[in-house]
Amino acid sequence: MIEVYTKDCSALSDAELGDMADLTVAGEGWEAGLLSKQAEEWVLVSQAFATGKLHGFMMTTLERIGGTPSLLIGVGCVARKRNRSSVLKALMHEQLHKTLMAFPDEDVVIATRANQAGPFEALGGLTDVRPWPAVRANGEERAWGRRLAKRFGDPSFDDRSMIGAGDGDNLVLDHESLKKHDLGPIFDECNRADDRHVVAWGWAMAEYLDRYQAPANA
Repeated sequence: MIEVYTKDCSALSDAELGDMADLTVAGEGWEAGLLSKQAEEWVLVSQAFATGKLHGFMMTTLERIGGTPSLLIGVGCVARKRNRSSVLKALMHEQLHKTLMAFPDEDVVIATRANQAGPFEALGGLTDVRPWPAVRANGEERAWGRRLAKRFGDPSFDDRSMIGAGDGDNLVLDHESLKKHDLGPIFDECNRADDRHVVAWGWAMAEYLDRYQAPANA
């Protein structure tokens, strides 16, 4: 059984930050100091546990961007274990429940950064996920890409490819899927060495969010 607990990022202890850093060793390898700085950037942290051990986390913020309800997954990691898909699903259930509570009866944009296909699993079930293979972003979608990249703090961003570049820390949703996802050339320009990543998002429509009345642990 996977249990998810959410609290303010400001309430994270040094021990918790150390456990979160240890979780990332097989992936992006963030240090506790970097995660501590990220805790200052984001509002909520959700941690997923299985048999009492940390298996995943997300730092998020619920806010309005230009008046539009938004859930931003600032940084996150799912352990490279056999239950990784279930851990991601539980973490996203928690995020969607919190989103419904914050923005009832509203459509919400949900966004993250990714340098591999796995994080797109977090956007499963959403409407108009972008970028998407063989779909050219229209003007409004390109504008959304720019807004989100700016909010994530990317120093540079290409609104046609939806590729942003960070400061070298690779602050993404780190989830290596057990499934093979064919997303075409979306990640061709991604490069960890240069912290190049996709800014990805989709819409959680009000009727979709209504499924998440109960929290993840219910």
